[in-house]
Amino acid sequence: MAMNELNKKLLENIKDSISETVQKKKIGIAFSGGVDSTLISKICYNMNYDVVLLTIGFSESHDILFAKQVNEYLKYPHHILEIDSKTFPDVSLKIKQKIQTENLSWNENCIAFYYVSKLANRLELDTVITANGIDELFCGYNAYREAFSEGESKIHEVMITKLNNELKMMKAVNLIASEFGVKILQPLLSSKFIEYAKTIPISEKIHDSEDLYRKHIIRKLASDIKVPELSCTKRKKALQYGSKIHKALLKTR
Repeated sequence: MAMNELNKKLLENIKDSISETVQKKKIGIAFSGGVDSTLISKICYNMNYDVVLLTIGFSESHDILFAKQVNEYLKYPHHILEIDSKTFPDVSLKIKQKIQTENLSWNENCIAFYYVSKLANRLELDTVITANGIDELFCGYNAYREAFSEGESKIHEVMITKLNNELKMMKAVNLIASEFGVKILQPLLSSKFIEYAKTIPISEKIHDSEDLYRKHIIRKLASDIKVPELSCTKRKKALQYGSKIHKALLKTR
């Protein structure tokens, strides 16, 4: 089935944002197998970037198992770093001291990207691309379901709060990644892409307060460009949960 105009425009804007943000040809992509990271991987691959998928997590974690499953279809170069539970408490403490915040989500994401950066460094990659921004801009979080009944102005309010938090958090993530000489880039958090994404109708992102899938235009685009179906239809599982970092971090508290 042919791609509709809205999806064509979305694809062009994603590609433009990647071209403007990503100068290196060989790149790592933080990869969980979910629709966001798989979409970005497929688009970068189609744009002739030399793509290496990077997955982190504890042994037998959801992200490691699912990423392997999705890449059976993609067949891209794929590297996995299993987190060592013995050294994890020291790593998490070091990161907390470095970023100096009690915000659990920030700590979890910085820990995750510490390991992503470590893996990238081991593979002599200095640039890692992430799909951060999709959940914020396309109503990926449960908070958007909760806001739905209060109307579009409330949804936009949640979006602005989420975006501001994400932009600040990615600065902390890059502080951690710099230890390994790695730069974490988020093409879909560029100001130009943010402004464009805000013009897409809310109805293309979330349908109602019971909508467990959300991000409908993203899922449709992913399907259009032949992202594996099991990835297109996968419900959101945040990095800190899919990697088991959240569970491990609570044990160290």
